[in-house]
Amino acid sequence: MNRYLLPLSVLGTAVGGAVLLRDYIAGGACPSKATIPGKTVIVTGANTGIGKQTALELARRGGNIILACRDMEKCEAAAKEIRGETLNHRVSAWHLDLASLKSIREFAAKIIEEEEQVHILVNNAAVMRCPHWTTKDGFEMQFGVNHLGHFLLTNLLLDKLKASAPSRIINLSSLAHVAGHIEFDDLNWEKKKYDTKAAYCQSKLAIILFTKELSRRLQGTGVTVNALHPGVARTELGRHTGMHSSAFSSFTLGPIFWLLVKSPQLAAQPSTYLAVAEELEGVSGKYFDGLKEKAPAPEAEDEEVAQRLWAESARLVGLEMSGVSSVRGQPLPK
Repeated sequence: MNRYLLPLSVLGTAVGGAVLLRDYIAGGACPSKATIPGKTVIVTGANTGIGKQTALELARRGGNIILACRDMEKCEAAAKEIRGETLNHRVSAWHLDLASLKSIREFAAKIIEEEEQVHILVNNAAVMRCPHWTTKDGFEMQFGVNHLGHFLLTNLLLDKLKASAPSRIINLSSLAHVAGHIEFDDLNWEKKKYDTKAAYCQSKLAIILFTKELSRRLQGTGVTVNALHPGVARTELGRHTGMHSSAFSSFTLGPIFWLLVKSPQLAAQPSTYLAVAEELEGVSGKYFDGLKEKAPAPEAEDEEVAQRLWAESARLVGLEMSGVSSVRGQPLPK
């Protein structure tokens, strides 16, 4: 048996070194040790992937965590798992379908009524490269869920976030935004042939533009908002890309993917960092690639485009209606 000890130890060292290399390339763990006892956190799309890991990380740090998900069976299971792993019993599952304006308004109304404060909102949920589907309100699915759904949700919760200041909003975008362009004449792909990749890139660009304009509007309120690219992760988000089912991807590019594609746990570190890091207090309107602030694509910093997108988004989701929302008569943000 001794003849196997050296090879196994060498193998173990090699594997350990490879894991460290992969983690280094992937960006590493959140450097902040800050805790958030008693702070209320909402994480959308938290039943799986990056959202679930973000919720778990913030539950470990003492937060009162609300998992906001469409599939309640999976959401309840995730909440139970997080409570068991962290021994934090302040983890709950709430229904939220970002493909339905009605569901978003109902969720926001419940938060406003039942929660005294909201300190952290992590707009994590997303769809990626899906077929040409539409939301319940007729929006192209990727633009509707990734951007419009979170746009409405955030606006409806702004008064609660302001009252809880200092508070933070974290919007998950993607490096894919650099290939995006806001097609104001056809945001919902009703006139041209559908391009699932271009639609995804447009939605992720919209998120950064929303972040920039929201930050401008929130100056002096004690609420910050930042966008981030979490990195490419092994999650269910890529199920429509065909990457996981491709023999070429699996065998030829497998070693490269292993190095460059993050685990959900690693991909959740940037969201965690933006949510808790004390050194980021007051930092707003920025774009982070992993744990580092970076400049986004030029169109993502175009103030005129950002303001036009805000106005159009508000019109599409009904935020411009007489200054009164359907959320129990709460006044709309200006």
